[in-house]
Amino acid sequence: MIWLARDFISENIFHQSFHHWRIAIAVQSPKYATPALDKGLEILELLARSSRGLTLNEMSKAMGRTVSEIFRMVFTLEQRGYIASDDNDCYSLSLKMFELSHRQQPLKSLVVTAMPLMRELAGRACQSCHLVVYHDGRTIVVSQVDSPGPFTFGPKVGTLSRLTDTASGTILLAFVDEAERTRMIAAQIRIDGELEIDAALLLRQIEAVRSDTGVTWPSRRNHGVTDISRPVFAANREVLAALTVPYVERLDRLQSPSLVAVQEQVREVTLRLSELMSFSGHNTLQ
Repeated sequence: MIWLARDFISENIFHQSFHHWRIAIAVQSPKYATPALDKGLEILELLARSSRGLTLNEMSKAMGRTVSEIFRMVFTLEQRGYIASDDNDCYSLSLKMFELSHRQQPLKSLVVTAMPLMRELAGRACQSCHLVVYHDGRTIVVSQVDSPGPFTFGPKVGTLSRLTDTASGTILLAFVDEAERTRMIAAQIRIDGELEIDAALLLRQIEAVRSDTGVTWPSRRNHGVTDISRPVFAANREVLAALTVPYVERLDRLQSPSLVAVQEQVREVTLRLSELMSFSGHNTLQ
């Protein structure tokens, strides 16, 4: 019986070692390469970096491949809904990648938790509001609630922006450490129409945001709009998102609360949301 047990253990050890050996060989061996998958991912990454749609010819030149090499990949990605073409046969990413990312538990949890509070905020402030996170060198709007009146103002869900072009982006930069901030700024992807900002001015703005734990300043994109933005934290003061109200003063009889009142409402909602997202130090942000 002891002999049988010893043989059984030895055989198991052999099979485990053989399994790990096969994995190591698979990683290193070129026969396990997947050229079709590589080409498909190259196409998605190229379109993600581009600020406009690209034709097949433009993609083939940028990738250093022939049109015939990528044609089937492009066709398949379009059929599966990952990319879309316009009337000029220019291809761009669809929102499918964005939809898939929403199925990730941390982001899904953030959006699901935030929505009731955002609806409450929009109703109290009579203003629209949106939630922004950092993604791959840019900011992206992951949730948005319209103001309750007949008119609303704000970015659509899925809108991409540079970090240094919006109040939300400045919030996300302000509450990370210096090394991570440098990496995020270096990874920025230029988007058509956005303004440049002086590095020294950006640093001063970041310091001001950290001091005030929020932003209230004129929009860098639209006249007559004041952006009110504050951070949403998780445990260990990790910044998850920025909650922003693009405040527009109404001129009719349906007056919204004052700018100062909405600032306080945004502060209160972000504190509550941070607490729900397991941030334990919210009392330091009062």
